[in-house]
Amino acid sequence: MCTDNSPPDSEPSPTPLWSVYVVRRSDGALYTGIATDVARRLAEHEAGEGRGAKSLRGRGPLTLVFAQEVGGRGLATRIEAHIKRLSKARKEVWIQDGSLINRILEALPERKTEP
Repeated sequence: MCTDNSPPDSEPSPTPLWSVYVVRRSDGALYTGIATDVARRLAEHEAGEGRGAKSLRGRGPLTLVFAQEVGGRGLATRIEAHIKRLSKARKEVWIQDGSLINRILEALPERKTEP
């Protein structure tokens, strides 16, 4: 008996890939976030209503300056937190040279996995 309401021969839905993105506000400030659908999330921010980040409301137009799929939500969250701690100058340089995620991954401590 199938208890998950899916047809018996169907495969489970794949885990969504999470992306890290950076948006530039009209005043030049950078906002970092994560999403499974960056285009949808940017549209939510631009709408300026309930689902967008408060720090972006009324500060458009918004420009997506960086987005990259990174894998699972946990990794995306760790990368986002690390980016948010960087200076604006460092973010700008790493975004321009395309090394933002690679540099962050090098800096993140290894996570211990249980046997």
